[in-house]
Amino acid sequence: MTGPLRWRVARLRERRVETPTAHTLVLEVPGWPGHLPGQHVDVRLTAPDGYQAARSYSLAAPTDADRIVLTVQRVPDGEVSPYLIDVYGEGDPVEVRGPVGGWFVWRPEETAPVLLVAGGSGVVPLMAMLRARRAAGSRVPFRLLYSVRTPADVFYADELRRRGRDDLGLDVTYVYTREAPQGWRGEPHRIGPADVESHGWPPEVEPQCYVCGPTGFVETVADLLVRQGHQSRRVRTERFGPTG
Repeated sequence: MTGPLRWRVARLRERRVETPTAHTLVLEVPGWPGHLPGQHVDVRLTAPDGYQAARSYSLAAPTDADRIVLTVQRVPDGEVSPYLIDVYGEGDPVEVRGPVGGWFVWRPEETAPVLLVAGGSGVVPLMAMLRARRAAGSRVPFRLLYSVRTPADVFYADELRRRGRDDLGLDVTYVYTREAPQGWRGEPHRIGPADVESHGWPPEVEPQCYVCGPTGFVETVADLLVRQGHQSRRVRTERFGPTG
C-alpha cells in the first residue's frame, strides 16, 4: 500500500440502501492495492464537457479482492453525492484514488481496548474497524457510541444490531438527538460527559479512541475525552464538512 497514488476506474457492482438519504456502494477496482480500516478515497466525476468534481469518502469495509465499499450520504445541492445516489448505475464508471490517510486507522494486531464515537455518517470508517475486527477474529474489546438524530438515521442498523448481539467484546450504544425510539431511556440529547463516562472506557485502561463526525461534534467529544483524563495522543479524530 505504498507508492504514488493514481486514479483508477471503478465500476458499481452492488448498491444497498442504508437510510432515506444514504446508500452503500460496492465498487470493483481492478488493481486495488488494499487499505486499512479508517482510510478514505477520493472519488472523481467527469462531465461530458470535461468539468470534473471530486470528493473524499471513507472506506466502509476491509479490503476484499479488488473491491471497495463506500457509504455515501446525499448532500443537498452537492455535485457528487446526488449523482452517486440517484444516477450512478450498475457497471457505470467513476474514478477513485487512494487509499488516503495513515493516522486515523486501526490495525487488527493492536491490543489496546478501543472506543469508537460516531456522529451521523461519521460511523462509516468506524464500521470498517468493526468489520476488520470480526474478519481478523480479534478479541480486542470495542465500544461504539453512536449519535444520530433519529432511529431512521442509523447506518448499518441491522448489522450493528447483529454485531452487538453476536460479536464477543463489542458493545454498541446509541444517543438520539431529536427523536428516540419507544422504550429508550432518557430524553433526546447531544452526547455529553455522562454518555462518554458511562459508555466509554476509563482513562486508566488506556484505550485507543477514534472520533468521527461533523467538526463541532468531533471537537466537543475530543475535549470531553481529554478532560476526563484520556491522553490526547490516544484520541484520534476525523472530521468532515458539508461538501457533497
